[in-house]
Amino acid sequence: MSVSTPELAAKGSYAFISLGCPKNLVDSEKMLGHLALDGYTLVPEADGADFVIVNTCGFIDESRRESLDVVREMIDLKRQGRTRGVIVAGCLPERMGGSEARMPEPDPNALPVMGQPAPGESCGTGGGLLELMPEIDHVVGVFGRDEITKVADRLVGGANEQRELFRPAAIQALDDRARLRITPAHFAYLKISEGCDRTCTFCSIPGMRGKHVTKPVEMVVEEATELAADGCRELIVVAQDTTYYGLDLYGEVRLVELLEQLEQVEGIDWIRLMYLYPIHFTDRLIDKIASSERIIPYLDMPLQHVSDAVLKRMQRRVNRAGTEELVGKLRERIANLVLRTTFITGFPGETDEQFGELVEFVEQTRFERMGVFPYSYEPGTPATRLDGHLPEEVKLARRDHLMELQQAIAFEHGDSLLGYELDALVDAEIEPGLWQARTYADAPEIDGNVFVTGEGLSVGDLVPVELVERRDYDFVGVYEPTD
Repeated sequence: MSVSTPELAAKGSYAFISLGCPKNLVDSEKMLGHLALDGYTLVPEADGADFVIVNTCGFIDESRRESLDVVREMIDLKRQGRTRGVIVAGCLPERMGGSEARMPEPDPNALPVMGQPAPGESCGTGGGLLELMPEIDHVVGVFGRDEITKVADRLVGGANEQRELFRPAAIQALDDRARLRITPAHFAYLKISEGCDRTCTFCSIPGMRGKHVTKPVEMVVEEATELAADGCRELIVVAQDTTYYGLDLYGEVRLVELLEQLEQVEGIDWIRLMYLYPIHFTDRLIDKIASSERIIPYLDMPLQHVSDAVLKRMQRRVNRAGTEELVGKLRERIANLVLRTTFITGFPGETDEQFGELVEFVEQTRFERMGVFPYSYEPGTPATRLDGHLPEEVKLARRDHLMELQQAIAFEHGDSLLGYELDALVDAEIEPGLWQARTYADAPEIDGNVFVTGEGLSVGDLVPVELVERRDYDFVGVYEPTD
């Protein structure tokens, strides 16, 4: 997405495109803040800008392809003389490297043998990024984000040397204060840590973002206070592993202590928790969520699977019994709970019986929100060396089956809310008298919306709305102001 500021500055103009997850978006906003403070002007379109920055995602094959397509589009603009340069930042450069020659992309049909390296597994997506796309002017890794102005200065100044900027993974938390935000003023993502210490066999994130590094409580609270002063009403807490917060820095998990501090930040109405790993989900944490007036009863807890055999091959360090016990506690102790999760279908070796366990679990647990992804073959991850890789059509068919099952569950839950009045946060005005909003049950961009009719509303208002109609995953609501 692109954002703009109206005033012009002397150094040059640039457009910015941010792709990927909310953690990546925070990095984008920090780069925007650096560039604004250094005198660069943000413009809404790449066409005509001095240069464009693409902050990319490199997580799975689909996201890498999207990132590469956007970069190619920007290179085409450069070829036509409609922008002077292209800077590519973030996870894709970190995954692929700069100009270093790499082994070729493995053939996905040539499945690896258990215990042997997969062909080209050290290459990420194959080939250095500058080698693949030499018309890119500069590449910046994840941990080079705070030096983005140096890179912009080189490009604007016509310097062709030092086209790559990579820094080691952070050993101390990066400071995300003084951001120029892409999100609307009334909600913001609050990244409380960087990296991940989990060893899930399917995941490439630790290789791109390093080990888990906790942001100190004081720094997080200062950032939240800054966001609240800028008009933020909803804090969306994100990390690679939110429940692990504090273990590396303090020697114990301290998410509860952090939440107690965030609850005291004046101006914040909702605190939404995302990316909660099942491990370290303590009784204290459950009690804190259940008793809080600001931590909303919406929990995003990616589970990935429920079969013990598959979880072991994924190296998740959880099992079905523990998962069912945790979900039961959450349901019992947190009123009006909305649970979001994600699952992977077609993981190497997943049998029909093991997939059947997952189907049964989804039917029984009835998650209010759920996403399903077919297993993605990721070079460099341990899962590539597992036996039993499944055909793509099997992975997709299993995903479709689960999503069809989930659709009926989600629609039934939606119908159960009709006639109730819930607080809704107004995100946008669609036309006079019609507004786009969300209840606590919906995170921005990944869940549904409430289309509200009513007068006297403004973006950022938190108002009671009666839900009168369901339209697939969305609602129609009515706001009636009180005297």
